Amino acid sequence: MARKKVQRPWLDYLVYLVVRSLVFTVQSLPIAASYALARGLAWLMYTVDKRHRLVGLENLRMAYGDAMTEAERDQVVRGVYRHFCMMLMEIFHTPKRIRLENYRRYIQLAGHGPVLDKLISGEPMILLTGHYGNWEIAGYLFGLFGFPTWSVARTLDNPYLERYLKSFRESTGQKMIPKAGGYDQIVEVLETRRPLSMLADQDAGQRGLFVDFFGRPASTHKAIALLAIEHQAPVVVGVARRIGPGFRYELRCAQIIEPGEFTGGAEDARLLTQRYTSALEELIRQDPSQYLWLHRRWKHQPLARKKAARPEAARSEAAPA
Repeated sequence: MARKKVQRPWLDYLVYLVVRSLVFTVQSLPIAASYALARGLAWLMYTVDKRHRLVGLENLRMAYGDAMTEAERDQVVRGVYRHFCMMLMEIFHTPKRIRLENYRRYIQLAGHGPVLDKLISGEPMILLTGHYGNWEIAGYLFGLFGFPTWSVARTLDNPYLERYLKSFRESTGQKMIPKAGGYDQIVEVLETRRPLSMLADQDAGQRGLFVDFFGRPASTHKAIALLAIEHQAPVVVGVARRIGPGFRYELRCAQIIEPGEFTGGAEDARLLTQRYTSALEELIRQDPSQYLWLHRRWKHQPLARKKAARPEAARSEAAPA
């Protein structure tokens, strides 16, 4: 039986106060000083967080094999810690820095024309990205540009931090849908022809749909493809990728997958899921240090099919009496 989480409101609130104090401190610093803090924090986390460090190294070994040496894998993992600590600092700075009149200092748009056309026409749309680059800033910017998305995300266990993070995410109009129990809201968003945003690179357990990701089966949620086909919603694969040493990102639409491209066959969900998974892989290969290799993307693998009969039993049954 699964253990219930022990409720300690005082501890949750204490953690919230520490986080708010950190945010206030970082926001008062120049961005260069924040990056220096991020590099120090990344070094500390790399040093003490052995469990995730080893997960990252193993994931890279499975993804790249002999094409990447042990030293190169270690450098990528160090870069992962550094990138995501910098990203955290940028999230703290974003509300006070990025506005509609100055976003070009920080953001470069690429391939956005077809997406803009679909947003203006009011088509239902599923915007997909992964744990790559700065996925938080994309939702912030869509709202800033006047096209708020409805984004699916896991609710934090700490209710005080959840409300605080939600206030940042919804500050430009983005709306959040809880990953657990939010299916009816998801369907409503698509039925009312609004843009839905989701992360598409999370392990879906043993019952997920297994598709190829870096040459290895990866359990993937089939609901995205099923929703896209049912509601005839184009699937837009994009990322916010760091392109400068500082606070510079490229917000890129990499691929648009139209459900009408498929034939209505039984394999449509698998084919669509493979298409967007391959598109994410291609983006990740451009700079592996911006991908969150620290999570167990290949946690589950397809179960081996049961044999109809053991070889010994089959031979015994086939032998003449």
